[in-house]
Amino acid sequence: MILDFDPLWLTLKLALLTTFVLSIITIPIAYWLTFSSFRFRFVIETILNLPLVLPPTVLGFYLLILFSPNHWLGRWIEDVFHFRIAFSFLGILIGSVLFSLPFMLQAFQVGFSSVSRIYIETAMVLGKSKWTILFKVILPNCKPAILVGMILTFAHTIGEFGVVLLIGGSIPGKTKVASIAIFEEVEAMNYQSAHIYSAILVAISMFVLLVIFRYKRSLTMALTSKK
Repeated sequence: MILDFDPLWLTLKLALLTTFVLSIITIPIAYWLTFSSFRFRFVIETILNLPLVLPPTVLGFYLLILFSPNHWLGRWIEDVFHFRIAFSFLGILIGSVLFSLPFMLQAFQVGFSSVSRIYIETAMVLGKSKWTILFKVILPNCKPAILVGMILTFAHTIGEFGVVLLIGGSIPGKTKVASIAIFEEVEAMNYQSAHIYSAILVAISMFVLLVIFRYKRSLTMALTSKK
């Protein structure tokens, strides 16, 4: 039996890129949601957290419609950039980012809310800008929450299936991730291959969680001792 390692590599690549992209875009969103006094903030929060309760196939289906050549957006992207997002790696990356956003957002918001108001108000009195307060005061004081958000996002992306299958299909070396490979091996009754894929994913997930949670514990103790 020859095992195809491309789905595993593609899964790791997708999980790492999703975590990286979300780490950048979630910080300003979480900051705004935590400290904004906008009257209809709850509406924005509801929309951003919708993937938590939405079936993954629903999100994948609408993304497929949105980026298909029959939709004006998909047609416009193809005409201008000569590139089709549906059934591409970029497509499954966009799907993963949207679907995993609430997992990182929730963790970041909890972390931002836990920072003592005294630190923030002192920085404001000293005339520091919002960005300075964010990067010099808030982020350094909620590293465990940021780490948890990144862990949840990475682990969640490793096991994604519905969104990836709908928007990306199962193209070997391009969009066929490990979860889809397991599904196809089971369908073909190749249980040995499915077992190997599954065991490798379990091992990777366990290793990442063990390393990061060990680091998180040390970091939490260090931060606690400073207070």
